[in-house]
Amino acid sequence: MALVNDHFLKLPNNYLFADIAKKVNAFKAMHPKVDVISLGIGDVTQPLAPAVIEAIHKAADEMATRQGFRGYGPEQGYDFLRDAILKNDFLPRGIHLDRDEVFINDGAKSDTGNIQELVRWDNSIGVTDPIYPVYIDSNVMIGRAGVQENGRWSNVLYMPCNAENGFVPQLPDRRVDVIYLCYPNNPTGTVISKAELRKWVNYALKNDTLIFYDAAYQAYIQDDEIPHSIYEIRGARKCAIEFHSYSKTAGFTGVRCGYTIVPKEVTAATLDGERIPLNPLWNRRQCTKFNGTSYISQRAAEAIYTPEGKQQVKETINYYMQNAKKMLTTLRGLGFECYGGENAPYIWAKTPETSSSWKFFEEMLYGAHVVCTPGVGFGPSGEGYVRFTAFGSHEQTDEALHRIENWLKK
Repeated sequence: MALVNDHFLKLPNNYLFADIAKKVNAFKAMHPKVDVISLGIGDVTQPLAPAVIEAIHKAADEMATRQGFRGYGPEQGYDFLRDAILKNDFLPRGIHLDRDEVFINDGAKSDTGNIQELVRWDNSIGVTDPIYPVYIDSNVMIGRAGVQENGRWSNVLYMPCNAENGFVPQLPDRRVDVIYLCYPNNPTGTVISKAELRKWVNYALKNDTLIFYDAAYQAYIQDDEIPHSIYEIRGARKCAIEFHSYSKTAGFTGVRCGYTIVPKEVTAATLDGERIPLNPLWNRRQCTKFNGTSYISQRAAEAIYTPEGKQQVKETINYYMQNAKKMLTTLRGLGFECYGGENAPYIWAKTPETSSSWKFFEEMLYGAHVVCTPGVGFGPSGEGYVRFTAFGSHEQTDEALHRIENWLKK
């Protein structure tokens, strides 16, 4: 008899965004003539950059010839993209990495979920709270999170980020094996300064802690003083693995491509105290479980580093950030206490005192026909907040804000 991995049974019945979709679909079924606008799920809406489209067509044409056809590619990614990443994302910031420290993936979600395979099931983990659900759920699946009690997992150290502490997580008062950080933050849209990030790197080096650093939204940073990579901090190469995504940077949610940086200096220990480099272990894992990102997707990603591609991607990012600015101005004008939205495409808004996250979600859906994301779905400290995204069109965003304003005035 095959026995199920019962850690999966500990997970909530549905992923957060599946729950949202279920409630929205139920509303649409009851109100088929109502046009619902979503400012909730963080999917992009603007077309791919012309340089990207041109690269996709060219790569597809190559695949139609004997000379240009490609089958399985390297599991680590093609050199042309890895070199472009090093040259454009890191060297301008004074960060020197080797090509074989770059691993191309099919989007950061996969690697942020799979990276925990590199450490033992009984490692302790710490997370900023609220947090992207994949970090915790992937640890639940292997049994590392313990059991859920009152919305919290027993073996997870939660580090609250809220208005009271300025959304700056406090360093743990004890040693933790693995810590997840995400900046610019999803869901709060807040950022971390170099001084604060340096504290985390110093903590990790002092306590022999491994940091998993999600930089998926770094392209949205507008403030030159905010770090785009944890490797801007001295010593981070010894303690941090970093994740990047083209999903929001270049609209690749349907194309699927990103990358992970695993420095050769990052190690973990055996029970005997031997230090094991994680770079070759991750390479071994990828060669076993991953056949590489498609050639066409990688050529598309390469195109965003051309002069034309950089300009076009920047224009799209500016388009979304214009939405974020308008949302911040309007929501604050309506009396909402809002955070984020200045260096990230997310607005984190406090709900009225009488409304929980899910209650406010339903009130807005039924009252304004606008979808937001309940903050409690991102962790206990998310209760009392909702997340808005700036990824809609200008027209949709304007209409949604107009509806919210009329709804609140009723």
